[in-house]
Amino acid sequence: MPGPIDLHAHSSVSDGTESPGELVAAGVVAGLGALAITDHDSTAGWDQAIAAAAGTGLELVPGIELSTQLDYASVHILGYLVDPADADLVAATAAIRSERLHRAESMVRRISVDYALSWDDVLAQTTPGATVGRPHIADALVARGHVPDRTAAFQTILHWQGGYYRPHEAPPPVEGVRLITGAGGVAVIAHPGARGPQRVLSDARMRKLVDAGLAGIELDHRDNPPASRAHWSDLARRFGLLTTGSSDYHGAGKPNRLAENTTSPEVYAAIVARATGSRPVRG
Repeated sequence: MPGPIDLHAHSSVSDGTESPGELVAAGVVAGLGALAITDHDSTAGWDQAIAAAAGTGLELVPGIELSTQLDYASVHILGYLVDPADADLVAATAAIRSERLHRAESMVRRISVDYALSWDDVLAQTTPGATVGRPHIADALVARGHVPDRTAAFQTILHWQGGYYRPHEAPPPVEGVRLITGAGGVAVIAHPGARGPQRVLSDARMRKLVDAGLAGIELDHRDNPPASRAHWSDLARRFGLLTTGSSDYHGAGKPNRLAENTTSPEVYAAIVARATGSRPVRG
């Protein structure tokens, strides 16, 4: 397959700034061979992305980034090529999106005591059907002039120690892996070197994830520092896990750029061979 393979990108269906169609167009401009759309807890952008990929030569990989939680730490599980109609997955993602919405509303109420910010301000930063979360609150804070950009919002007002933060409920990682594999998908831990996963994913807990069907670890990612990559690379070897690389692209929402980290063709082929829920779509 010509072109790099980027297996982690977001559209405006979750917290990216580009529509699914615009995300695909960005992938084409970046010269990608394959691109995964992995919106948070939603497959609602798949159809638009698939339609946009038609005739481009880009291979679109339908996916999802499932929210899970362990010891109050957020652990995200990428699910590639799931069946979007799987009843258990549909029910779980609907519940997670509802919880995300209530959490966001609660945080806005707290913030509005000290800053001029309303729920309508947040909704103005979303698209219909989007998974509403902290990034949309950040965009509303930017629009109101309280912070210069999303990064500043997350470093100050939206920081977990900022006084306005509220944790959200989500299934444990083992259940997330089971949901993805039960829907015929391939489960990969997203950016495990980030603060939350690095803190809570011990070897013993990783064994439970592997036993539940975990297939891989997103190793090459800007949130995994070099020392962390060495740890997770060794763990992947010991547990026989695939290792991927991805950008975690969010359009203008993050500095991450498409193809800044990529997945090897061999690992990508192994993911596709393992999946039974859906297939990549060649544009």
